Amino acid sequence: MRSKLFAAGLAGTALVLGFASPATADTADTIVTLTVTAEDGLSISAPATANIGSGNPGDTVSGQIGPVAVTDERAALNANWNATAIATDFTTGGATGPETIPNINVLYWSGGATATTGSGTFTPGQGGAGDAVIINVPRDAFTHTGGSGDNSATWNPTLVVNVPEGVVAGVYTGTVTHTVL
Repeated sequence: MRSKLFAAGLAGTALVLGFASPATADTADTIVTLTVTAEDGLSISAPATANIGSGNPGDTVSGQIGPVAVTDERAALNANWNATAIATDFTTGGATGPETIPNINVLYWSGGATATTGSGTFTPGQGGAGDAVIINVPRDAFTHTGGSGDNSATWNPTLVVNVPEGVVAGVYTGTVTHTVL
């Protein structure tokens, strides 16, 4: 009898399994977001001081002023920027006429990049000495076009000062200002 009950139980199980409805699949979607932030924006740095040498009235004095660097941490889709340079007059003493080298006598050339990071095109404002420009008004020093995300460029510009005849001896001081937009 026991084997008949077991056989009947197996048959009942087979019937239950055969008529059970199929299992349905269930899904759950999760939309995931994250935020990419810009670190510090767009910045430029340059040496606080530079001494480019000495010369007599009528001479040309030139020298590199040290590394200038643009750091672009805007994480922008179009990571374009333009850096410019402009100079003040160079003066000594009371800044009278004979104590002034006008900024029209101050030339600048950026030269090529000494270092870059990121994608896009980095272009010096003036590739070589023959391209030097008077910086009595803002002049392109370096530009970046194309690319996206963060990038940077460093260059070591040369300043050329044509010392006019008739200026007096002294330590002449002027300011070269670099700006990036």
